[in-house]
Amino acid sequence: MAASRGSCDWRFDSGRLCLDLVATGTGTSGACELLDGADRLAEWLVASGLVPAGTALDDVDDTWVRRFRRLRTGVDRLLTAELGGRAAAGSLERINELAAGPTPGLRAVRDGDGTLVRALSARPDCGALLAAVARDAVELLTDPEARAGLRRCEGDNCRRLYLDTSRGRRRRWCSSEVCGNRERVARHRRRAAAVAVPADAGR
Repeated sequence: MAASRGSCDWRFDSGRLCLDLVATGTGTSGACELLDGADRLAEWLVASGLVPAGTALDDVDDTWVRRFRRLRTGVDRLLTAELGGRAAAGSLERINELAAGPTPGLRAVRDGDGTLVRALSARPDCGALLAAVARDAVELLTDPEARAGLRRCEGDNCRRLYLDTSRGRRRRWCSSEVCGNRERVARHRRRAAAVAVPADAGR
């Protein structure tokens, strides 16, 4: 799933909520800050599935944005350190602290046509939503099978983290449709250029 915004987009194909949050940062694929205001964060909260569609998010403000960005930085540093076989004690401590908090309560309610849908049991709380993302990071890092699938995209100018759940764990890109397609196009152009050079040289 992708949401376009000019040259910037956000995607939800990493395989984990915490990785989708990391993907909103400037260091993942260019110079786009996707969480650049309260309205954008509110959009991401719904688009990511962290809060159900239709949830009133009037309380989301710049303080929420700063807190989510700090968590994003911490998760990115921690997972990057994990991939490199290093420790990131400060980030781990902060994420553990957030993950220990209560996460949002859910209930089932009837929508207009009587179908049961999810709703929060209370007004959205920034701390509870942060706790849900932090807990997802803790669950990822403490699950040996999931952690073994953690990858960094090999695409040019892309640093997205993703979970490789492919058969044989041979996936190279965060998305075959995005970075994978770019690589295939670039490879085709290189081959075409290599074929064209001898023809031009003989003239």
